[in-house]
Amino acid sequence: MDLEEHVESTEELYDGVIVKLERQRVRLPNGDTATREIVRHAGAVGILALTADNKMILERQWRAPIAATTLEIPAGKLDSRDADNVEHAVMRELNEEIRYQPGNLKRITGFYSSVGFSDEYMTLFLATDLKPVTTELPRDQGENLELLTVTKDQAQAMIDSGEINDAKTITAIYYWLLQK
Repeated sequence: MDLEEHVESTEELYDGVIVKLERQRVRLPNGDTATREIVRHAGAVGILALTADNKMILERQWRAPIAATTLEIPAGKLDSRDADNVEHAVMRELNEEIRYQPGNLKRITGFYSSVGFSDEYMTLFLATDLKPVTTELPRDQGENLELLTVTKDQAQAMIDSGEINDAKTITAIYYWLLQK
């Protein structure tokens, strides 16, 4: 069965700092047409950062889209400083957000965060053998973070209670829980 849609036209609706929004007119496999609104995103990285005593570093921060604070792993979008190099983005985000650099860095997986309306692709990494940075990069404007560390049991309980409800963080925790 052919499921591919063919784009007939594209209209840019918004070009912002973080995202672009476009409207597509598509031809469906059955010949009908439909409209798609798509959020374009530069891509992102998320980092499961583990301390020497095998605790996960989390960030508590305010998230305007949901008007609430969340608990999340360090993460951020790729930008011009990274030249499409995801490892560079990881090193930069770890420095900016938690002030560490990893001795070991391993790609865990990559995934689309919300395929129904966005092309954001996030690459998830494991960072271990953390050392304090010697030169701190500035945090993004308006970025206020509270850092904490949690054990595997605490992380699992925080998912179970709904205290952690961020998809990238849950993915990272389940990866961590599966490791021996």
